[in-house]
Amino acid sequence: MLMTNENIVLAPFDRLLGATIVRFVPSFIRPNHWTVLRIVLIPVVLWLFWIQNWPWALGVFIFAALTDAIDGAQARLRKQITLWGTMADPVADKLLIGSAVALFVAREVSLMFAVVIVLIELLIVGGALYRRSQGRYSSANGYGKIKMFFQILGVCLLLLAKVAGLPLAVPFAVGTLSLAIAFAVISLLTYSS
Repeated sequence: MLMTNENIVLAPFDRLLGATIVRFVPSFIRPNHWTVLRIVLIPVVLWLFWIQNWPWALGVFIFAALTDAIDGAQARLRKQITLWGTMADPVADKLLIGSAVALFVAREVSLMFAVVIVLIELLIVGGALYRRSQGRYSSANGYGKIKMFFQILGVCLLLLAKVAGLPLAVPFAVGTLSLAIAFAVISLLTYSS
């Protein structure tokens, strides 16, 4: 089901973000601005991965990922949901995660592991595009939100392993990204129209 300003369902973390971050966001900054910022930050994140500036890569990646939580919470709390945002936000998420997986996870974990993650994301996108071609729109389900959380956490753990020289974080990152794969499959199978 497509979430609109008339049928808002708050996510569990919306109130926390509303009480901390969103309350300080000026009214002229709209949720779609955060989505566009996330898209603009993707080449910066990739460049930092490429030059292996791990501390900056970790910081910018976390900030870019945080914009995903902020834009959704702000849209729901302030009733600023738009069709453009509903469609662009998951695209920005997939571009951020997909490019991080393709450039960083493939190198640090394995190419096949990265391919599996990207292929499942492509299946999710394909399903969404098919539903849209049928005139059906839907918002991300809870499994998709959990998947995104684990994807971000997994990439952050890999980056932390680089920044702090903690090779022990790598198996935790792989486990976290494996959980993300499981939730991605569940999300794909339960995505409602």
